[in-house]
Amino acid sequence: MRLFVGIDIEDEIRRALSVFAEGLRDAAPRARWTAPHTFHITLKFIGENANQSAIATRLGTLRQPATAITFQGAGFFPSPRAARVFWAGVEGDRRLPELAQAVDQALTAVGIAPESKPFKPHLTLARARQSSGNPHQQAKHSENVFLGLQQRLGAAPQPWFGTMQAREFFLYESRLSPSGARYFKLERFALTPG
Repeated sequence: MRLFVGIDIEDEIRRALSVFAEGLRDAAPRARWTAPHTFHITLKFIGENANQSAIATRLGTLRQPATAITFQGAGFFPSPRAARVFWAGVEGDRRLPELAQAVDQALTAVGIAPESKPFKPHLTLARARQSSGNPHQQAKHSENVFLGLQQRLGAAPQPWFGTMQAREFFLYESRLSPSGARYFKLERFALTPG
């Protein structure tokens, strides 16, 4: 199973993000756009792992507080010049990175490697389709995919999509298919009132 831990988003924010992304598709027609029903915030990507039961047990021990999350702004990873991902900004108080860190630490007990990079909360709106060839060609392809989108966004004010209270998080399974990834919630974990 291909697993990850994440936060689902409220329908009102999902709609706002969907309208925003839909209005930009023509500026990056070669990008692979994320289906709105799959929008989420990843706390920890696990990858292939058949030990769902042990993972769920460890996650069930966490007692982390609920957190307010604001969705605003947009940008590109790893950088605008070598863009491979177009994202919507996710901002929270200290509780959001603390939750990601707690998830990361809990899963080391079941043999899952800790994160080597700092937590950068975001919501993926589109990805550059992979091209064959060397990394330089891939970066050039990615830049070309998002160039029109970057030009359109350049003069626009930063968008605001809404705020929600995250009261739960999930263990998800990701199933890859030619039409894109499909996500299935396997386990739910409540956050404490905070």
